[in-house]
Amino acid sequence: MHPTLTIAVKAARRAGNTINRAANDIDRLRVETKAARDFVTEVDRAAEAAIVEVLREAFPGHGILAEESGLTEGTGGSEYQWIIDPLDGTTNYIHGFPQYAISIALAHAGVIEQAVVYDPTRNELFVASKGAGAYLNDRRIRVSRRSKLAESLLATGFPFRELDNVDAYLAMFRELCQKTAGIRRPGAAALDLAYVACGRVDGFWEMGLKPWDMAGGALLVQEAGGLISDLSGESAYLKTGNVVAGSPKVFAQLLPIIQAHRPATMPA
Repeated sequence: MHPTLTIAVKAARRAGNTINRAANDIDRLRVETKAARDFVTEVDRAAEAAIVEVLREAFPGHGILAEESGLTEGTGGSEYQWIIDPLDGTTNYIHGFPQYAISIALAHAGVIEQAVVYDPTRNELFVASKGAGAYLNDRRIRVSRRSKLAESLLATGFPFRELDNVDAYLAMFRELCQKTAGIRRPGAAALDLAYVACGRVDGFWEMGLKPWDMAGGALLVQEAGGLISDLSGESAYLKTGNVVAGSPKVFAQLLPIIQAHRPATMPA
């Protein structure tokens, strides 16, 4: 394992311990509303603080982009930036629905080079280093071999922050319901992408995401042999927040359907 990735794993496991301890007394959590249908808890903040503490100790000059604390620029002209989601799937977490994860990625000059997605409820650790493959609990993983969209299981996420494009999403959903084996909406994009990487689902699409939702999972997909893009088939998904991913053959069939229902006003 790359030494930098080892530090990220340490940070993810420390955050996982915080999350698991609090999950035993979930009804007593303080929950705040950041926006409609967008929540944050004291556990999100505590998990993020644990991650940042580990990363700062090892890499004090690196920049950090974290969901709860925002952007902290690197020092000394550092081109490294950590992208952190301390608890992806907060709504699931506060309802006791066991589908959430910690996502940590490291970008160098804008390119994701290291990634960790950790599911603390199942103790599943997904990791990837650019050019070195993707792994789940030390086992090499690959995207699925399915070649037909009609036989594929997809994952997605319903729009919840902004509902302006919900009609376009529903049109995509309606067509794909008829052309696939099924669609799942687990509620944690980082895990959805990790599941694409290990072949549990064959494809994934979502709109309106943030960089910390996708950064770690995106590298997992790529290193597992999959494809990931924005709605134009380009690589600007971290900027636009709109993403399509899958095994190569499924991706090639999925993307045109998504594109066909994309309104002209929606960014790629």
